[in-house]
Amino acid sequence: MARGRLRIYLGAAPGVGKTYAMLEEGQRLAQAGADVVVGFVEPHGRRPTAALAEGLEILPRRTTGYRGATFTEMDLDAVLARSPQVALVDELAHTDVPRSRHAKRWQDVEELLDAGIDVVTTLNVQHLESLGDVVRQITGVPQRETLPDEVARRADQIELVDLPPELLRRRMLHGEIYPSDRIEAALTHYFRVGNLTALRELALLWLADRVEEGLRRYRAEHGITAPWETRERIMVALTGGPEGETLVRRAARVTARIPGSELLALHVVPSDGLVRGDQAALAAQRALVESLGGSYHQTTGEDVPEALLQFAEAESVTQIVLGASRRGRFSTFLRGGVGHRTIQRSGPIDVLVVTHEEAAGSSSSALRLPHPGRATGPRRFRTALLLAALTLPALTALLVLLGEHVDLALALVLYLLAVVVIALVGGLVPALLAALAAGLLADYYFTPPLHSLRVERFTDVFALLVYVVTAVLVGLAAGTAARRTYQAVRASSEARALSRLATAMMHGEDLPTLLEQVREDFGLDAVSLLERDTGHAAEPRWYVVASTGADPPERPYDADVESPAGEGLTLAARGRPLSGDDQRILGACAAQLGMAHSQGRLAAQDAASGLRADAEHTRAALLLTASRDLRGPLRAAGDALADLRGPLSDRERDGLLDTARSSVRQAARLVSDLDAVSRLHVGALDLYLRPVDLDEVVTTVLDHLGPGGRTIRCSLPERLPYVIADAAVLTRVLTALAAEAQRLSPPERTALLTAEARPPGFVEIRLADGSEGAAPGTRPARTVHGLTLRMSRDLVETMGGKLEPGAAGTGFEVRLLLPAAAPRTAAATAT
Repeated sequence: MARGRLRIYLGAAPGVGKTYAMLEEGQRLAQAGADVVVGFVEPHGRRPTAALAEGLEILPRRTTGYRGATFTEMDLDAVLARSPQVALVDELAHTDVPRSRHAKRWQDVEELLDAGIDVVTTLNVQHLESLGDVVRQITGVPQRETLPDEVARRADQIELVDLPPELLRRRMLHGEIYPSDRIEAALTHYFRVGNLTALRELALLWLADRVEEGLRRYRAEHGITAPWETRERIMVALTGGPEGETLVRRAARVTARIPGSELLALHVVPSDGLVRGDQAALAAQRALVESLGGSYHQTTGEDVPEALLQFAEAESVTQIVLGASRRGRFSTFLRGGVGHRTIQRSGPIDVLVVTHEEAAGSSSSALRLPHPGRATGPRRFRTALLLAALTLPALTALLVLLGEHVDLALALVLYLLAVVVIALVGGLVPALLAALAAGLLADYYFTPPLHSLRVERFTDVFALLVYVVTAVLVGLAAGTAARRTYQAVRASSEARALSRLATAMMHGEDLPTLLEQVREDFGLDAVSLLERDTGHAAEPRWYVVASTGADPPERPYDADVESPAGEGLTLAARGRPLSGDDQRILGACAAQLGMAHSQGRLAAQDAASGLRADAEHTRAALLLTASRDLRGPLRAAGDALADLRGPLSDRERDGLLDTARSSVRQAARLVSDLDAVSRLHVGALDLYLRPVDLDEVVTTVLDHLGPGGRTIRCSLPERLPYVIADAAVLTRVLTALAAEAQRLSPPERTALLTAEARPPGFVEIRLADGSEGAAPGTRPARTVHGLTLRMSRDLVETMGGKLEPGAAGTGFEVRLLLPAAAPRTAAATAT
């Protein structure tokens, strides 16, 4: 039976219309004659969504009891028994009720797909497991329901359901997403414009990566190696030489001229571990690439042009930027330069060779012979054998042509020179083979009797023996030197890799960056740090802590290379097989990564503990202040209501009722202030800072104060600058402070509100109770509500301002300093 097809409607946030789009697709398929059933749909009380399901066959849900409550879930057995062509299943990342057949709904969907049923479903980007940490940082809300990325990647079709943040917030205000009692909290917290914009970008980037992944898979399945120019990708090859910055800047200029293009930088490390580039220069060039918006990569390879082109084909690079060769003509003649060999093999990929000051031919350039290499890998072994097979016959033919001008001594010296060169290239074994072959050739062609392996003279025998011993010693010395050099450089490379990783950890780099460094150091395709869920010992479950590369492994047994990284942690990688030495160094890197993860977790726990302690301290202080401030109004209201029970005249009754009303309003205002301060400290108060006209704010404040507002004296200059503030919050602060100033004003005096510009770039607002100049005995013996001052100070400081109370003994007086906007022009002032 063929497996069913999976179609996912992906959204950036709740309410974008994923369920609606799924039901529309179901209606379209039903009209086209397909057998469609609704396995599970959750309209969340939205009438248009529920109406769209009408006309489709809706299978009954399964009812399950858990901990005294009743839940409904999709009846998987009913869907399998019905066996439709297409099943509509909402909320793919949903967690099923405990004791269900599967823990997650996506596992139910997998069983439907295995049964040959096509499934259309919905998913929010915040439920993807790899994005959980990012979404938590953006929204402050941890995601408990997650879905492995691999499940979504296996979908046959993914369609993005998108809405601009402003339109989504408008839908929220109209009650089309959440009930009315949740709208305000959602708008000021999760559904902020910045949050929605970031989530929308996450969804677009994830989907773009999935499209790119699908394109790569299609090309691999169809054997397509030539790059498809779906977008321009410019790759600059870096050697660690002084010309690197010139190449990077040139490649960045090329990228800037092509809209939508991408800049990549690649450094090829020889597969023998010998890093020949200047590491300090490479680090500086990497920083330059990243500052210009590009990405830096490292790969391993014995043949640099081949490694460059393999990476270019894998990344669909369209242009390669190379530096002109720094090698001399003789070196280039013996072995073509990297640029020349890359151009020969590049095929449809354009290669741009950039000249620079360090290129060969400048006055500072010297003749350089090719470096023979310091390690003897399989490629050098084969090269040495080929060199021996070509050099020895050619040298022998040349000596035979010279005839009587060549004796045995000269032949042996020339043969010894050839053996030394072969030893330097390939090490001991090729040198021994070349020495023996050269001895036989010298005996056959240059030792009497000629053309025979028999030797008549003792001196010739001695000369041949000395030659063979000398050649063997030279080969042995060359091989030993190569091995020791390789071991020394290998140890240096290992120490450098561990040092780089430790330095990055000390600088506070995040786990994905550290993993990318490990991936590049070992030339792997993808690396993941996995953590085991200790609560599922019977059937181990693994979670991706961090990953890098294409298609990183999500479980240890999906990896080609695995190394423990600590208790419950493992480092899993995909790519080339590693040697025993590489495995050992990878284990050391894994241990460092495990320590970094543990330290990061402890730091996060410490920070969370500190935040909780601060929040508890703030909450305790607020409750203490509120209980003290509320005590007076509530006592006054209670006394007034108690006095109403006795025999009273109408005038006395009205007075007591007014007192009770005033006290209750005052208590309600204090409770509202307490709510505002609480929301401010938990980050749920969304501020919109912009230039605000203080004249308009003061007018609104006086209206809010009612009849008492007419008694406040206001003094504002005509050309007062705008202030940078949230108009609604500033109105609330000034209303609360003005009410306090009125309440505390002496008899026959009124509160005072003034404002003036204060250099540099501030506006000062002053509120006083009018007690200036009053006799000491006429000042009211009342105190300021502490919660009002606390709320006002916190809100003003959140807007970037400052609140200062007046000096002791001056009555009620506060001064607000707020940032001033740019001065208004004369035309703006006139209007």
